[in-house]
Amino acid sequence: MRKSLVALAALTMAGVASAQSSVTVFGVVDAAVSGYSNKSEMPLGTSITASSTRLTNSGYTPSRLGFRGIEDLGGGLAAGFWLESSLGNDDGTTGGNVANSGPAVIGFFNRRSTVSLSGAFGEVRLGRDFTPTYLNDIIFDPMGAAGVGANIIYNANGGFGPVSPGGFTANSMYARASNSIGYFLPSNLEGFYGQVLYALNEKTSYEPGALTPPGAGAFIANPSAAGDNARAGRYIGGRVGYANGPVDVAFAYAQSTLASNFFAGTTQTLDIWNLGGSWDFGVVKLFGEYSNNKLKNDSSSNVVNSVTNPFAFREPGANGWLLGGTVPVGPGLIRFSYSAIKYNNTTRINQLTGLFAEPKADKWALGYVHNLSKRTALYATVARISNSDGAGLAVGGPNFYTTPITVGGVRFTPQASTSAGYDFGIRHAF
Repeated sequence: MRKSLVALAALTMAGVASAQSSVTVFGVVDAAVSGYSNKSEMPLGTSITASSTRLTNSGYTPSRLGFRGIEDLGGGLAAGFWLESSLGNDDGTTGGNVANSGPAVIGFFNRRSTVSLSGAFGEVRLGRDFTPTYLNDIIFDPMGAAGVGANIIYNANGGFGPVSPGGFTANSMYARASNSIGYFLPSNLEGFYGQVLYALNEKTSYEPGALTPPGAGAFIANPSAAGDNARAGRYIGGRVGYANGPVDVAFAYAQSTLASNFFAGTTQTLDIWNLGGSWDFGVVKLFGEYSNNKLKNDSSSNVVNSVTNPFAFREPGANGWLLGGTVPVGPGLIRFSYSAIKYNNTTRINQLTGLFAEPKADKWALGYVHNLSKRTALYATVARISNSDGAGLAVGGPNFYTTPITVGGVRFTPQASTSAGYDFGIRHAF
């Protein structure tokens, strides 16, 4: 009897050992003294400057607190989870919209919240995760899309909040998508990698569609004119790349449904595609990226209606690019980049005639990171954006002063001009 009990205990322990699991607590605490100076131009060479000095977070690496775990299920299968929250260590906040965490999301685990199953087939993830197009923006930016030096593509896509100052359009699915189903190729494909992501909008649909309730704030004279947004919130995208030795290159595409109106028969989507790459030569690692954004408005009617379809026959867009690099210097790293963006089809008349200059902006950034250890680093970054023809992008900080004022009896509207800033900080990872 005793031998039987010992054998049973041994089998039980073996079963526990075959299903090993581990849980890791990890994070980054990054704090910096940051200064901003955003200048608006007035006639006759005068200007108005909005400036501030702040203690910020995420100047080099986004601050975060996370928990991740994996369980070996045997037979090559593993289950895992990843819960990660933005951390505002400068004022003690967590989750929500802290500095450089992307569009505002109310919730604790706002950076990533997934459960997954992986094996020889790859990995399937469920939950809130990074979008494929956003990964190219941060991976192929020597500044890591953090702090004042983040590339201008990140600025224009709303990386600093719900609507970045002078940004292209409000897109809550730019950096991350909630309610998503993702698939990742296995890692044994001789350098090739890829992923697809589909996010459900979780909206209610009606059949017959004519019974779809109008949205809030409908016009009293025409209750059905308000958008119902029954299709808004859907995201579909993918990314494919190749990494081997010093070379890494990837292409990504995504479509986000931003708004819809059943009664007007319109759907507004944002299409993004980008191509990025890097090449490590040892003495210098070079980065490059090109990004194309287009706001599309599909309509079931060919009738131009400025109320229900204000973007009829017009697809405004933005094209951006970046070149940059990193240079290792002893225990440190020099970082530099130059990026630019140009808007197009911003007005119907410009689409038809092309007579007026389209808004554009460019940005340079320079930084140095001094590694005190593998986990702790001191850093300094400076950056400057130049806006022209109506663009209004900022490195961060206060909004440009654009309130109309009267000078000499004439009313003027200040125009965003330049934005400059710096970060001096410390980063500790654990």
